[in-house]
Amino acid sequence: MTDALEAMKKLVEEIHLHNYYYYTLDQPTLTDQAYDKLYDQLVQMEKETGIVLPDSPTRRIGGELLKGFDEHTHLARLWSLDKAQNHEALDAWYARVQRLIQDYNSKHPDEPLPDPSFAVELKFDGLTLNLTYRNGELVQAATRGNGVVGEGILAQVRTIRTVPLTIPYKDGTVEVQGEGMMFLSVLEEYNRTAVEPLKNARNAAAGALRNLNPQVTASRKLDAFFYNVGYSNQIRFSNHQEMVQFLKDNRFKVNPHIRFMDTIDEVKAEVAKIEAMRHELDYLIDGAVIKLTDMRTREVLGYTEKFPRWAIAYKFEAEEATTILKDVTWEVGRTGKITPVATVEAVDIGGVTVQKCTLNNAGDIERKNLSRALGSLVYIRRSNDVIPEILGKVTEEEDGEAIVIPEQCPSCGSQLVEKGAHLFCENKLDCKPQLIGRLSHFASRDAMDIETFSVKTAQQLHKELGVRDPADLYDLTLAQLVGLERFGEKKAQNLLDALEKSKQKDLASFLFALGIPNTGKTTTKVLADHFGSLEAVMEASQEELVAIHDIGDIVADSIVQFFRDPVILESITRMKAAGVEAKPVEKKDLSQVQSVFSGKTVVLTGTMEKLTRDEAKERLEAVGAKVTGSVSKKTDYVIAGEKAGSKLDKAKELGIPVIEDEEQFLRMLGE
Repeated sequence: MTDALEAMKKLVEEIHLHNYYYYTLDQPTLTDQAYDKLYDQLVQMEKETGIVLPDSPTRRIGGELLKGFDEHTHLARLWSLDKAQNHEALDAWYARVQRLIQDYNSKHPDEPLPDPSFAVELKFDGLTLNLTYRNGELVQAATRGNGVVGEGILAQVRTIRTVPLTIPYKDGTVEVQGEGMMFLSVLEEYNRTAVEPLKNARNAAAGALRNLNPQVTASRKLDAFFYNVGYSNQIRFSNHQEMVQFLKDNRFKVNPHIRFMDTIDEVKAEVAKIEAMRHELDYLIDGAVIKLTDMRTREVLGYTEKFPRWAIAYKFEAEEATTILKDVTWEVGRTGKITPVATVEAVDIGGVTVQKCTLNNAGDIERKNLSRALGSLVYIRRSNDVIPEILGKVTEEEDGEAIVIPEQCPSCGSQLVEKGAHLFCENKLDCKPQLIGRLSHFASRDAMDIETFSVKTAQQLHKELGVRDPADLYDLTLAQLVGLERFGEKKAQNLLDALEKSKQKDLASFLFALGIPNTGKTTTKVLADHFGSLEAVMEASQEELVAIHDIGDIVADSIVQFFRDPVILESITRMKAAGVEAKPVEKKDLSQVQSVFSGKTVVLTGTMEKLTRDEAKERLEAVGAKVTGSVSKKTDYVIAGEKAGSKLDKAKELGIPVIEDEEQFLRMLGE
């Protein structure tokens, strides 16, 4: 056992090193196949020995569902930063710094402080992480909380690939601060296949890190940048440069955009550069952070009750505003989930008039002190062209009318059921929004791709012909459709032809069309590829499903329960009787495929004339390419269509081959 344990330790360290080069430095040292071989070897050894080392990379996939978060007291306080929003405020901060330094130097002429010099860093818009390492091992991770006490989220943070589970520094205890975030390209890729798209990157990261199921955190593929050592019982730094080098030496991911300068005018120029480039970044920032670099000066200047005197956050012009919260309505989705939607007094944010805002759930309303906020002034924020969100009330007083959280479904009146953070209506047979939502989803492009079908079509068929279930669509006749308003014979025949064509859709598309809870397009494709037939998927046990990579307990349980529902079973039986085949896609023998893309990493951006993004991705994967959502040094090709944006710019900056001619792309595919 001792020999096996030593072999596992060496293998773990080897994998950690390759992860560091791959995820943190963006300089892969192995092919994906060679890496997978090492990882599989470790998994096999863990099975044989029954031992999983504390820093094993296999722990990153997420473990058991947690019952709650434990409080964690930070070893050193996490401070907020005072804010400046213009040059005048920045000059006022600098004047205070100069005055404090001069005052100290006049009293200590034998040990004067140096003239101030500065570090300028990006101010990330994510969730603060505080990591504790003891003798080189990650032993705790926590949220900021109130700065003194946070919530322990070690299981969640372990899933972030850029967080080192062990570090070379073994000489004591350190606390390292950073920012957990979801990159915008990762959010875009996630939303392309998600059952419930995420509204913005910040909420996506915060929701993942505060989710009691670490597998949900793992599925979001979060990232993190690190910028501070808040506590150490051994090591001391003389300046900020030394601290940054310590972080780099210990395999933390440090953002490359750190600039060191000697004058406040240089700082102002750098802040202007950052503001100009903020929307070109693949992650959210909302400002810049200016810090004095000399550590002794920091100690002398100290802190106010809330802020360090030696640092300030320069906040960019906010994409935020205040307005009146007028009303909150509760909308029913196709899965029965009840979502609150706020109506606000029209306000302009960044050139866009906002009247609707998102509220995630009832808990979100309480957390943001909005329980009695109707008619009150609230903060709202708009980012990344998504639906704006309400951040909270402007005042803490309960000066508005109460938001009434429903107990019955606002559509059908059924009693609502609380599941996790959300309320659900379980009346899927007679709740109109659910019926319309399921019909629309079933017919959508990524599902059965029934041309000419729209939400209005679903509403009309439900209202006038009593269509309630996707199986009902295949019973429609020309005589029925022609009798409907705005349905001429040609339109009716087109719909029937589209329905007939949909019967040939593949198994993965059919599974996605069914709308299995907690599964998106990626999961249904995995199910189709793994089991090979609809019957096998329907009969799969929880154990069989969990054994599949990336399918956890919650998703597996959703699939099993879905195919036990007699309503679903009857619907599938009727569709099969109507001729819906749901055949698995025949896999090509990639050893026979001749394409320059085989084994290459490819990024798609922009739009094409002949192919949709999904069709292009399928064809690339069919010839053995790996299609990813973000451009990096590991990217081999970028396929750029019309209106390609920042990904194209980054590819050119990195010198990655770009194909902008669609015909050339098709020829390279071998078509």
